Amino acid sequence: MNISIKRVRAIFVKDYKEFSRNYAVSICLTFPLIFAFIFRGAGSDMSHAALAQSAGFLFNVSFVIVTCLVQACLIAEEKERNTLRSLMMTPATTTDVLIGKSSLAFVLSAVILAISTYILGYEPASLWAFVGGIVFSTLFYIAAGTICGLYSKSVLEASLAVLPVGVIFTGATWGALLQSRYPIFKVLDYMPSSQFNHLLGLSPDFTMGDVLKPLLIILAWTIVLTIVAVMLYKRRLKDE
Repeated sequence: MNISIKRVRAIFVKDYKEFSRNYAVSICLTFPLIFAFIFRGAGSDMSHAALAQSAGFLFNVSFVIVTCLVQACLIAEEKERNTLRSLMMTPATTTDVLIGKSSLAFVLSAVILAISTYILGYEPASLWAFVGGIVFSTLFYIAAGTICGLYSKSVLEASLAVLPVGVIFTGATWGALLQSRYPIFKVLDYMPSSQFNHLLGLSPDFTMGDVLKPLLIILAWTIVLTIVAVMLYKRRLKDE
């Protein structure tokens, strides 16, 4: 698998310039920061469990309105301008294009989540598990955003296509809380968003199993959805 850093960087710069001119999407970057300030203002004496729940909501919503939405809009904008197929006809490979198109969403997510974590004042029990969960979850929502963008004909459609992602995966964290009363909801506990919440709620005396299980489940979701996104990407290009 050959990856051209120069081509990836060129696609990244191109996306950054186009994204900076789209104020309707750019303003979404401020929402996680606003939520972080709201939760921080709720009280600095919150318990670790309460702070972890606030962080879980903040991060899972951020993955949708930043990571997934930005990625979907970048892909949909290429389709709206009929430049996606032209981009594929360049010497850039599929890997170059997908990595280049995903780099901006990844960087923006990393910056926004880092600032939000600082504002909220959340301190993970395991830094490496927290970072691993952030990375895997970001890649998962990038893949979800790619799929949403491929099935959208415009940036507006992409914005609407992201809504089911938010409802399903962000809502799964709340549905999983009902599993004690309704056992059928236990399946929602295996959603990547729910597993990420488990990482956030780790106690100081956590075991390796407490860390590896959520990370492996999130990684499995990420790999599967990434494969689906790549397959759909190639298929959509042939269909156009």
